[in-house]
Amino acid sequence: MILVLLGTQHNEFKRLLEKIEEAIDNGFITERVVVQAGYTKYKTEKMKVFDMISKEVLDNLIDEANIVITHGGTGSIIMALKKHKKVIAVPRLHEFNEHVNDHQRQIVNIFNEKKYLIGLQNVEDLPEALKQIKTFEPEEYKGNNKKIIKIIEDFIDNI
Repeated sequence: MILVLLGTQHNEFKRLLEKIEEAIDNGFITERVVVQAGYTKYKTEKMKVFDMISKEVLDNLIDEANIVITHGGTGSIIMALKKHKKVIAVPRLHEFNEHVNDHQRQIVNIFNEKKYLIGLQNVEDLPEALKQIKTFEPEEYKGNNKKIIKIIEDFIDNI
């Protein structure tokens, strides 16, 4: 099963779901897809879409997932990495009104550089990431909250 996490942002992130549905149509994804969509409204018969779900249900879905595809939120990323899941992360972008700024680009880059996940800057690269994830061996995530918090605080201070 592939679990898609869009977080709880008040802005929608339809671009990612459209690309996932296209990947299903093109045979890049053949397994069941479950989506925690938050405020993203998306109708499809090809994925099981939930708006909000409890932490307990979310924990169970992450446990069951083979792959987690997530937005660039640190909470969603770290939750999946702590459970040793293979993760593809795609940032929400300000230019598409998906977030208030582009800080998720930097977050995804940091985790990608450390080889914890496959980080994309362009949703169009999802089919290639789906190929790569099959053999991807992520580095084990070692939490360093102080460093991550400092990076995020520095970024926010410079906005």
